[in-house]
Amino acid sequence: MEAVFLGGSRRIARLDERIRTKLDQLVARGLWMLVGDANGADRAIQEHLASRGYERVVVYSVAGMLRNNVGHWEVRSVEAPKGARGCNLYSAKDREMAKDASYGFMIWDGKSRGTLENVRNLLAYGKPVAVHLEPLNRFVSLRSTEELHKLGVVSSKNSRDRHDISLVDLADTARQTSASYGGRPSRAARPQPKRRRSASARNRS
Repeated sequence: MEAVFLGGSRRIARLDERIRTKLDQLVARGLWMLVGDANGADRAIQEHLASRGYERVVVYSVAGMLRNNVGHWEVRSVEAPKGARGCNLYSAKDREMAKDASYGFMIWDGKSRGTLENVRNLLAYGKPVAVHLEPLNRFVSLRSTEELHKLGVVSSKNSRDRHDISLVDLADTARQTSASYGGRPSRAARPQPKRRRSASARNRS
């Protein structure tokens, strides 16, 4: 079946009009929707799909720990590694979603490592991903890990662990984008004149 892995950052609790429109386009195509059970973006996506009365939805959760299933859809329970906690507890579920999906649609706040890891997993499995980058309010399409720079992501050169990354300051990226389109950079982005030292200060030195 053709399925899309839907997910996003837990800090994102509401979907803007552009994201709702994108979801409606996926609904119109009759795709299966694979969505997690977390609060934040997962729940917001569930609520939108439920409001459309959409039935082709599968909710993934850690076995015995279902948190949200707004539309009372089919649930796929995934066993977590023994002793796993925190992010590691839910990463097994996310990896299964990436494996089962044909491609992904992620809503990223520019900070969530879990959402970014979902993007990386999808790309590693050869699945294209559309990312709505919240800080810049735009969509970015990715087809390989080499294109992660489009999200402002720079892999660490001093670590073999792919989880160890540095994130480019998205506020700076936004200012650069604005400037490239003729926008005026913010006051913080403009060079500030150096203050002259007072005569008394010069005498003390």
